[in-house]
Order: sequence, then structure tokens, then C-alpha cells
Amino acid sequence: MIEREHIQTVISRIKEERKFIQVIMGPRQVGKTTMINQLLSKIDIPYLSESADAVVASKSTWLSQIWESARVKMKMEGSREFLLVVDEIQKIDNWSEVVKQNWDSDTAGKINIKVILLGSSRLLIQKGLTESLAGRFETIYLGHWTFTEMESAFGWPVEKYIWFGGYPGSALLVNDESRWKNYINDSLIETSISRDILMMTRVDKPALLKRLFELGCSYSGQILSLTKVVGQLQDAGNTTTLTHYLKLLNDSGLLGGIEKYANDIIRKRGSIPKFQVYNNALLSAQVDETFHQAVHNSMLWGRFAESAVGAHLMNQSVTERFQVYYWRERNEEVDFILERNSKLIAIEVKTGRRGENKGIQIFSKMYQPKKAIMVGTSGISIEEFLRLNPAELF
Repeated sequence: MIEREHIQTVISRIKEERKFIQVIMGPRQVGKTTMINQLLSKIDIPYLSESADAVVASKSTWLSQIWESARVKMKMEGSREFLLVVDEIQKIDNWSEVVKQNWDSDTAGKINIKVILLGSSRLLIQKGLTESLAGRFETIYLGHWTFTEMESAFGWPVEKYIWFGGYPGSALLVNDESRWKNYINDSLIETSISRDILMMTRVDKPALLKRLFELGCSYSGQILSLTKVVGQLQDAGNTTTLTHYLKLLNDSGLLGGIEKYANDIIRKRGSIPKFQVYNNALLSAQVDETFHQAVHNSMLWGRFAESAVGAHLMNQSVTERFQVYYWRERNEEVDFILERNSKLIAIEVKTGRRGENKGIQIFSKMYQPKKAIMVGTSGISIEEFLRLNPAELF
């Protein structure tokens, strides 16, 4: 069984003295629970592992009862330390207050219970952390599987990764694309939207959110104003509603809207978004073409290759803490601009689908980026770039 590199980070932190609650978050089906099960088989600390998945949301008392059970088990076993793991923590109402109360109680009583919390909704997890648990936690973000991980686990070439994306649970279904697409749509997309967004957050127009997701996926890697989106969706409300729904989809690790790079924040925030999926499987599952048809369609394949690069950047940006933008001025464009500590990296993806683009030269003259990189034709290959940690470019 493949182990994600994050497991070593968690193990080392659990072996340290009790300092912080470890919070592991990320989209569904990226291996959070599997990683914890692997961790529990490697450590010799007694533990209690529970999931809030089937608990009624209002039952915050359940969490206190689980915590008390951990204290009792630790005492009965006469152990110096104990590990408590709670999965799907965001399902519990007021979870952060309950965690704070019990963590502080153990700290005051010198009870050495270490805690790992897992959650699949970044929005709800971060809200709870900032509201109640300031100074008491560390986060570890598990993003979608990279090309290197899918290659190592399943022997996939880069073309297969570009089309089928990075969901390990779906890898055994790729030889039957109809079945694979049903799995992605029903077991991943529908579950993520229904359970991580609609059940957890107030959404007045759930059908609109789902249509925005479908439309955003079909336009992944493309710039499309929300005003035009309003025109394409029935009962679309206004652009403010769509902006809010796009943020919910982004925080669930499904679909983001990349902002245009500008010198000031107001111009960035008011820009037309460039839709970008976090996993190319979400894009492939929305189209009628098959893998074999797509690889022989240069225009379609160019779109998917650029989207794969964008997904790679979006996932890495969360863990490596850099910002991803695009840049466009009249007819000139740069596909991706990375920014960290005031340093800029300009990235143009060229797959032979379009003519010469002077955008990267114009951007370089205007903003003097640290590096300007071509990916694809006459530059770093798509495969090489997908193996790269973009943070190394800085």
C-alpha cells in the first residue's frame, strides 16, 4: 500500500512532547483516513480512533464522551501517553469549543492525551480553528494525488494522469470509462457537494451551485466572467451569489476561480475569474469524449494539459503557501503567475494549440518576474513540470 509523504510528518509530530492538536484536512478521497490507519499500525502509543460521520450533528456531547473514554482507557492501561483520533470532525456542531474545553482541561490536569482531528471541509475546519483554537493547533493539508504518486502507485504515464486525474480510488475503473465517469460523478462529486457543502453550509440555491460547478469544470483553464455565467445559467441570481458559491467549491477542493494578477488587491478581487479544477478527473467526467478520442484531438488535449498544470499549481499552493494568478492585457495573456514574498514566477503553457504569444515577454518587461518559464512545446515538458514542486522555482 502506498504511503503519502505526509505520514512521516504526522509520525514525527506525534512522537514529540504534547504541544499542539494536529489537524489534517483536505478533499474527499485523497487518503486521509487511510494515512491515519497506516500511522496507527506503526506507533506503539495506545489510541482511540472514532469517526463523527454517522453522528447526529447536534450531538456535541458525543465528542466529550469520546474524550472521556480516552481518559478512562489511558488510566486503565497505566500509559504515560495516549492518542485520540477523531475523523470528520466538522460534522459536530460547535466542535471547536468542545475540543478547546477538553484540550485545556487535559493541559491543566497534566493528562498527556495527544489529538489528531481530520476533516474534509477546509472552510468549516479553518473557521473552527480561528474562532476557538488559536495557538493550540498545527495543520497538515492533504491535496489531490500528484502525477508522481499516481505513477508510483499505478504505473500511469503522464497522458493517463492528464485525463484521469489523481483519485486513487478510481484507478481500477479506468478501463471502463463509462463506469469510471459514473463513479467520479456519483461517489465523489455528488458526495462532496451534498455532504461537505450543502449539509454544512447554508446554500439557498443548491441546484445553481451544482450547475456552476458543472459549467466551471467545462471551462477549466479558461477565463469567463461571472456576468456571462449568469447569462448561461437559469435562475442565476447575481454575481455576488455565484462568487460565494465558487468560494465554497474552492474550499472543498473541487473548483477554484483564479484571479487576474494586478498591483493592487482591489483590482485582483474585482477581476474576471479563470476557472480551474483541483483534479482533472472532475473535468474528464463532464465531457462526452473518451481518453483515446481526446489524445488524438490536439485542441481538446491542449486544454486538458493546461488544466493539469493549473490543478498541480492550485494543489501545491495550499501547502507551499504561494498565490496563483493569471495575467491578461488586451489580447496578450500569461497562463499562470505565482507570487510568494513579493517574488513572481510567470508560467506559459504551450501545447501547439495556439500561435506565438508575446504575453510572457510583455509581462516580464512590466513586472520583472524572478523567472519566466515555458511549459510544453519548446520548454519544460508537461511531464517534467508535473514532477516538480513549484515552490522550488522561488
